[in-house]
Amino acid sequence: MYVWKQDEASVAYYTDPETNRRAAEALLHEAVEHLRPNHPHVRAETVQMPGAPVEELSAAGERAELLVLGSRGLGGVTGFILGSVSLAVLARVRCPLVLVRADGTGEASPDRDVVVGLDLPEPSQEVLAFAFAAADRYGCGLRAVHSWTLPPVYGAGTADVVPVLLEATATERRKEMDAALAPWARRSPGTAIGRQCLQGHPAQDLVEASTHAGLVVVGLRHRTARMGTHVGPVVHSVLHHTAGPVAVVPHN
Repeated sequence: MYVWKQDEASVAYYTDPETNRRAAEALLHEAVEHLRPNHPHVRAETVQMPGAPVEELSAAGERAELLVLGSRGLGGVTGFILGSVSLAVLARVRCPLVLVRADGTGEASPDRDVVVGLDLPEPSQEVLAFAFAAADRYGCGLRAVHSWTLPPVYGAGTADVVPVLLEATATERRKEMDAALAPWARRSPGTAIGRQCLQGHPAQDLVEASTHAGLVVVGLRHRTARMGTHVGPVVHSVLHHTAGPVAVVPHN
């Protein structure tokens, strides 16, 4: 799908709609021909139209099972660019969205795990379903990542309490992770499952785990604030600091 836009800034360099249509048609034809040798059995259709890219792609996402968008990035920036079409669509779309850097590293393969971020104690089943399906499709392992922090401890004489809290919290979170993954492990007995459940920061740990991943899967709970819908700090950090493909799965 390609959406071409005739905005006010281009009035001085006016091109008629037919020229834009033909350019879009040629671009889409080139894309299909590029894909055909490696995917000869996939039926490919092309759509092109004038309009606002964010609005049209978001509308397409309402009718899609999966939406895939790209980003070229700028210079040495690792991930996706704030304010890009991809991120604007992400704030609106309700189906899973995969963001792929044109110059990113890594791709899904048996040698690269799918990394999924878990939000405990009640992880999204939609996120887990997407992650396990991807691992099964690519014939690779799945690595679940959860990072936790201690609740604040105040008052004199609390220094001895911290080690006890550390051990208790770590044990509880590992149990929650095992419980969350157990049903999916039974459904996917051929998928090797790795676990990373450590004290840390979710965004930083997911970015570090993505270094050798073929795909990073994160959940997005849509929340509408006074300034509009936002993606949250963890998703924001993963998108901006991960070079490989990122799948964002919306959930309630």
